[in-house]
Amino acid sequence: IARAYLTGGGLEEYARLGSVSGVTLPGGLVDGDQLPAPVFTPTSKAPMGEHDLPMTREEVAALVGPEVTAQADALTRRILSRGNEIAAERGILIADTKVEFGVDRSSGEPALVLADEVLTPDSSRFWPAEQWEPGHPQPSFDKQFVREWLTSPASGWDRSSGAPPPLLADEVIERTRAKYVEAYERLTGRRFD
Repeated sequence: IARAYLTGGGLEEYARLGSVSGVTLPGGLVDGDQLPAPVFTPTSKAPMGEHDLPMTREEVAALVGPEVTAQADALTRRILSRGNEIAAERGILIADTKVEFGVDRSSGEPALVLADEVLTPDSSRFWPAEQWEPGHPQPSFDKQFVREWLTSPASGWDRSSGAPPPLLADEVIERTRAKYVEAYERLTGRRFD
């Protein structure tokens, strides 16, 4: 994960430790604040249905080596920075993004391999730039809307119960679809058919 703005799990960790994944951040930041520069905050890949777990850069290096870690760091931050250059022209801020890499060792030297989607509403937090206002959760075009509904009293689900989450309400599905379509249309300049 690379973060350009502080929110979500990064904000929770920052509130406890003043850092995210071992990266010390300036004091006094609030939800939605832009970071001085994008930071690499790696996570492990959790089993299906579970949340990925934060890791430090040192923990990643112990698994894949310092060279591959440096490549993953640089590529993840470059992807987020370039995505923000493009999205900002279209009125969208990308708060953070998850890029999944695998390591191919078949040629002897480990090589990073992109393993999943890049800069989608499922892998990134997209915020409408005109509504950005640090200090509270931001309106978004991403799956955060679904997360918020699932953890609200409206869903009737207790996350700690061990029970599977409920089926999404039709209204939640329609509003999520509308957010994804709006993001697509803003980013591409094309009508979604």
